[in-house]
Amino acid sequence: MSVWIRSLAILIAAFVAAPMFIVIPMSFSSAASLAFPPPGYTLQNYVNFFSDPNWTQPLTNSLLIGFGTVCVTMLVAVPASFALVRHVFIGRTVFNLLIMLPMIVPTIVMALGYYIYFGQLRLVQSYLGVILAHSCIALPMSTLILTAALKGFDRSVERAAMNLGASPFATFRLITFPILRPAFTVAGLFAFIASFDEAVIALGRDKATLPRQMFNAVRQEADPTISAASSFLFLLVLAGVCIWLAPQLVRRRTRPLGQADGNGAAEPAAAAS
Repeated sequence: MSVWIRSLAILIAAFVAAPMFIVIPMSFSSAASLAFPPPGYTLQNYVNFFSDPNWTQPLTNSLLIGFGTVCVTMLVAVPASFALVRHVFIGRTVFNLLIMLPMIVPTIVMALGYYIYFGQLRLVQSYLGVILAHSCIALPMSTLILTAALKGFDRSVERAAMNLGASPFATFRLITFPILRPAFTVAGLFAFIASFDEAVIALGRDKATLPRQMFNAVRQEADPTISAASSFLFLLVLAGVCIWLAPQLVRRRTRPLGQADGNGAAEPAAAAS
C-alpha cells in the first residue's frame, strides 16, 4: 500500500474520530452547560451520571435490554444462518428477504408498527417488548456475519467427526462452535451495540434506554452529563472491540514464522544468516 493511501486512510479515520476526542474532555468540564474548551476540570458529570436515577435507570435498562437482545437475536440468527447456507427449501429467498427487511425499512416506520402491534399484545412499557423490537433490528447484521462465516467453513472436519461416531450436537459443540467462535462473538457484539445505540424504538418512558434519555436531555436542556454518558458509550464500544481483537493479536504474535494465517497466507520465514 502506497504512502499516500495510508495517509489518506489516517486522515479519514482522524476526521471520523475527532468528535469523540472533543466529547471526552468536555465530560470533565466544570461548566454548567456544554462548552469547549472546558473552563475547568471536575468529575462532577460522572458523579451525576452514576448517581442520578434519571441516568442510572436508563443505563440499567440499556444493559438489561442489550443482553436480552443478544440472547434472542442469537437464538434466531444461528438456526436461520444454518438453514440459509446449508439447506435448500421452498421460500428460501422470501425467508432471507424477511430477515433483511429491518435494514431496508426506515426505523421510524418500524417503530410505529411495533408500537401498534405490541400495544395489541400488551407489551408496551415492558422489557420484553423493547427486547423483541431491538432483536428485529439486530437480526439482519448478525445473520449476515454468521452466514459469511458458514460459507467459508470447511465441512470436512464435521464429516470426519461424525464418521468417528460423534452425534450432530456433539459435532456442533466440539467442532463447529469452537472454530466459528469469533463469528459468534462478533455477531453477538453487533447485536448488543445495535440495541445499546438505538434511540427510536424505545417504547414508553418506564423502559427508556440510555440513548433515549440522552436524546431527551439534549432536546430539553444542555445537561453536561450527556458528555459523560457519551464518553461512557465510547469507552464501552472501544472495550468490546479490544476484547475481540486481543485474541487475534495474541495468536498472530505466537504463530511461528512460515505458518499460514487465517486467510491462508503464510508469513515469510526468516532468511538464513
